[in-house]
Amino acid sequence: MPKCVACGSNTASWFDGQAEQAANFYISIFPNSRMLNVARYPEGGPAPAGSAMSVSFVLDGLENQGLNAGPQFSFTEAISFFVQVETQAEIDDFWNQLTSNGGEPGNCGWLKDQFGLSWQVVPTTLGQLLGDLDPARASRVMATMMGQTNIIIADLRASADSE
Repeated sequence: MPKCVACGSNTASWFDGQAEQAANFYISIFPNSRMLNVARYPEGGPAPAGSAMSVSFVLDGLENQGLNAGPQFSFTEAISFFVQVETQAEIDDFWNQLTSNGGEPGNCGWLKDQFGLSWQVVPTTLGQLLGDLDPARASRVMATMMGQTNIIIADLRASADSE
């Protein structure tokens, strides 16, 4: 089962009108997820009455907030959600779902979803291989990872074991 490590509790993400759509998208991808609350703008607010002002949702067991606050701020890679997985199938599944509908692949396991939020989909194997006591093995793994978009576990292992 995946572990959405940095989807940590009490995080808030700033959206430009898409918080409810984003929360529903994320909930559809991660197990153990659900919408908790949608607070809507009243008449006379800065957005159309009835549109989502903020959303509270659980993502893989951890509470998150989304705020529709306008275009003043946008997501950058300086903040990303970290999804730690065990298998290649999980990497591929999360990668494909998170990049669907206009998401963009990045390097080294990073991607942006359709809302511009950055994610890292990383196997636990990567940390083990990069932490190898043999610096040459770790260096080869690093070089391989740097050339990948979505992480391919078999390629990382092959580079670690090559001479």
